[in-house]
Amino acid sequence: MALDFSLFLPQMRLSLPQLVERARAAEAAGFVGMTGMDHLTPPLAPQQPMYEAMLTNTWLAAHTERLRVGSLVLCDSFRHPAVLAREAVTLDHASNGRFDLGIGWGSTSYELEIFGIGSTAAAQRVGRLKETLEIVTALWAGETVDYEGEHFTLQGAHQEPRPLGHIPIVIGGAGKKTMQLVAEHADWWNVHTGILDKLEQLDDLRARAGNARASLQLYVAYLHPGDDREEVTALAQRRFGPSVVAGTGPELVDHFGALAERGFERIYAWFCDFAQPHTLAAFGDDVIGAFGAAEDSIDA
Repeated sequence: MALDFSLFLPQMRLSLPQLVERARAAEAAGFVGMTGMDHLTPPLAPQQPMYEAMLTNTWLAAHTERLRVGSLVLCDSFRHPAVLAREAVTLDHASNGRFDLGIGWGSTSYELEIFGIGSTAAAQRVGRLKETLEIVTALWAGETVDYEGEHFTLQGAHQEPRPLGHIPIVIGGAGKKTMQLVAEHADWWNVHTGILDKLEQLDDLRARAGNARASLQLYVAYLHPGDDREEVTALAQRRFGPSVVAGTGPELVDHFGALAERGFERIYAWFCDFAQPHTLAAFGDDVIGAFGAAEDSIDA
């Protein structure tokens, strides 16, 4: 079964040295990547410190050798597509091809209102994302771009250098217009966990995702030997809600194996203990190791 694992770790509550420590631990454990989030204010925790997404990715790439970096997902409204295209190519070159562009039209519209950025209307935001993807991919291709859209106008736009190779695009969501963008542009479709128990809906959406490979973000509570299951699970659910996947290494192998059989090829694991390095190491030994060499499945 082809399945790899990426560490999802929001760049909040942790210092930059702590983030680097976890990135290096994830790399050593066999995770293919590490992804954060992209917000102007931390969701449900506005007083918590948080670092900017692209700069954090750059910092983590500079302190690792093989780990892919990215975000689940960058908010399209925060960046002009020409700026985003330039940032992505710069990070692609700086990391020697280890950047994934995860992008969406924004999950927390209230922060757009707080900071006065763009529209909070869903139709406007998904339309803007469509134009962003068209412009970014054209600029990456080295084209001279003339573009007349509802949101952006470009006249004779051109950028160099081009990407080193192919920058994978990750898009999440399940709406009709979002799925059209997934089919047209995405290498990876990140699935919302809410549809996992709706097999018929999942199968229908999977067919509409085109050639994009399916990934899934999950809350994970890893049970070390000697841990009290009820205590660890209860703490994790207080922090993250009832959808936490709690288990020992073998139990998690079974759980993720079942997801691989349903067609998922990547798990973005959000650890409920804030990705303590010893947890990442144990997860690498017990879980990632059970699915073989991660390097065999990282290419988009």
